Amino acid sequence: MASWKTIVVGVDGSPGSRKALVWAAAEAADHGAGLLVLNVWEHTLLPPAGSISVSEHYVPDPSQRTADDLVEVIKEELGEDPPVFVQSQVRQGRPAKVLIDESAGADLLVVGKRGHGGFAGLVLGSVSQHVAAYAKCPVTVVR
Repeated sequence: MASWKTIVVGVDGSPGSRKALVWAAAEAADHGAGLLVLNVWEHTLLPPAGSISVSEHYVPDPSQRTADDLVEVIKEELGEDPPVFVQSQVRQGRPAKVLIDESAGADLLVVGKRGHGGFAGLVLGSVSQHVAAYAKCPVTVVR
C-alpha cells in the first residue's frame, strides 16, 4: 500500500467543517500524512456605479483576520499540539474551484456536508457537491 503525503481539508469555521477537520486529522494520523487546512474566501461585489469610490477608503484585506480565525479553529478542534503536521492556508477565490485545484496534489480531499452559506434544508452544500463531482483525488464528505 502506497503511503499518503497530503490530506486537504476545507474549513470555513462552520460546525460541518469543524467535524471535517477532526476527521481529516485522524485520517492523516492513520496514514502518516500531513494535513493542509484550507480556508477560501470570496471577494464581495464592488458598490454600484455612482456610489462612493472604494479607492477613496481603506478596505481591509479580510485574509489576515481569516488566517487568525483559521489558526484559532485548528487549535480549538485539534489542540495546541496536533497529532499530525498541520499547515494552514487562506486563499481568495471561489471555494469549490480552489479546493478542486488543490486536490490535484492531494491524496484525499475532505469537506463537511454543509458550510455557512446556502439553504439549510439541502442535504449537501454546493461546494461539497462540486468537489465530490470534480476533484482530482478521492473525496470524503463528513456528516
